[in-house]
Amino acid sequence: MMENLTLQTDILLLEGLKVTPQSAAPAFILLLLIYIFIMMANLGLVVLISMETSLHQPMYLLFCNMSVNDAFGASTIIPRILQDIFQSQRYIYYADCVFQAFCAHFHASVTHAVLMIMAFDRYVAICNPLRYASIMTSRMVLKLSLSAWGVNLVLVLILIGLTVRLSRCRKVIFNPFCDNASLFKLSCESVLINNIYGLAYTVVLLSSSLGSVTLTYARIAISCLSNKNGALNSKALQTCATHLLMYIIMFASGCVIIFLHRFPHLSDQRKVASIMFHVVPPAMNAIIYGLQIKAVRQKIFILFTKNIVTVKSK
Repeated sequence: MMENLTLQTDILLLEGLKVTPQSAAPAFILLLLIYIFIMMANLGLVVLISMETSLHQPMYLLFCNMSVNDAFGASTIIPRILQDIFQSQRYIYYADCVFQAFCAHFHASVTHAVLMIMAFDRYVAICNPLRYASIMTSRMVLKLSLSAWGVNLVLVLILIGLTVRLSRCRKVIFNPFCDNASLFKLSCESVLINNIYGLAYTVVLLSSSLGSVTLTYARIAISCLSNKNGALNSKALQTCATHLLMYIIMFASGCVIIFLHRFPHLSDQRKVASIMFHVVPPAMNAIIYGLQIKAVRQKIFILFTKNIVTVKSK
C-alpha cells in the first residue's frame, strides 16, 4: 500500500544517516552549531568586505564568491539532514530530490572553479606584480566570476537533465541526501550515457582543477626561489599556503567520496564523507580565508572594539 502510494505521488525513501536514539540529539546539536557558524562566518565575511571599500580588491571579491557558494552549499544539505535526523523513515518528493542533487553538484563545481580563479589571481600578483592592476581589474574579476557560475550552471543542468529523462522503478535513495548517482540508480533503463557524461564531467573538472592549481603553484614556487626578497617571498608563501590548504581539504574530501562509491560495504563511511564535504570546507573557509588574512582580521578586530566601546559608553 505504502509502496504504491510512494510511486504514485513521486515520494522517495531517503536512507539517511544511521543514528541511534541516544546519539540523535548530540548529532543534531553539533550539526546545527556547525551550520550556524558556517552561515554567520561566511555571510559575515561577505558583509564586511562589501562595507569596507579598502577591501574591494580582486582577492577579497573572490573570497565573497567562495563564501556565498559555501553558504549556498551548506543550506542545500544541512537543514534537510537536521529535519530528518529524528525520523525513523525519511521521505522526500522526487522534485525536491532533483533540486537538491542539482544544488549539491553545482556547489561542488563552483568551488573548484573559484579556487582555480583564486590560484590565477595569486599567480598574477606574485609573478607579474607590475601588471597585476591592469590584468585583475574589477571587470576581469566580474567576468571570471560569472564564467565560474555560468559554465558550471550549464554543465550541471545537462548532468541532472540526463538523469531526469529516465523512468524510475525504484524508490530508495541510498545516501544521506540526493545526488546524481543516487537518482539515476532509481532507473532500470540503461544509464550508459549518464555514466559517460558523469565520468567525463568529473574527469574534466578534477583534472582542470588539479592541473591548473599544480601548474600555478609550481610557477609561484619557481618565482619565489629566484627572487631574493625574503620578506616578499614570506608574504607570498603565507597567502598561497592558506589557499593551497583549502584546496587540499576540498580535493581530498571529494576524492574520498568517489573512492568510497566503489565499495558498497563502506556505505556508512561514504555517507559521513559526503556530509563532511559540504560541512568541513565551508566551515574552514571563513577561518582560513578570513581570520588568517591580516587585512580582514584587522577589520574584524576594529569592528568588535567599536561595539564594545559603544556598549560601555551606554
